[in-house]
Amino acid sequence: MPLNAKATQEFVPIKEVRDGVIVLKDGGLRAIVLANSVNLSLKSDDEQKATILQFQSFLNTLDFAIQISVQSRRLDIRPYLLLLEDRMKVQSEPLLKLQTREYIEFIRKFTEEVSIMTKSFFVVVPYTHTVLKSDSGVFKKLFGRRSAKEVKIANEEDFEEKRSQLEERVGVIQQGLARCGIKSAQLGTEEVVEVFYKVFNPGEVEGKIKLE
Repeated sequence: MPLNAKATQEFVPIKEVRDGVIVLKDGGLRAIVLANSVNLSLKSDDEQKATILQFQSFLNTLDFAIQISVQSRRLDIRPYLLLLEDRMKVQSEPLLKLQTREYIEFIRKFTEEVSIMTKSFFVVVPYTHTVLKSDSGVFKKLFGRRSAKEVKIANEEDFEEKRSQLEERVGVIQQGLARCGIKSAQLGTEEVVEVFYKVFNPGEVEGKIKLE
């Protein structure tokens, strides 16, 4: 490795994922909300207009920025084929077993010729605490250097305070989406890690993140 080469982690602004909350290196927090899609083509013209206007109103009422991310990935059909094969093995009726085998082959060939894509819709909710100069200047000089335990407690209190503010924003987002007829759920730690793993490993197969 060249001396001036940098590790990939240095380019990633994430410090850690804690209790489903993304902690950035600059101290900011992020939450990821998974949202389902709404098929407007199945709605009447009036319903389409009402949904669009409701979503527009939802965005206009926000007093903080959000990011909407759409990820498209090829569907991994292998777990479904394995399930069918397991069922075929325990099938005692010869005709049903034959039909299942033919169906498996049909699905396998079809997915080889046609890329079946899945889309995931994410809303990234941010919270960045504004640090006043007095927080790190005058008061720091007045109270002097703190012990490691005091610093740890202060950091924990700071995290909980910022997380509380972030969760309020997540609640606003989910309520607004619900009024538009969109179900949503905040991702937990494992699900957040899975999302970012796929971002940095685009060749991997589709995972199991879904709305219940």
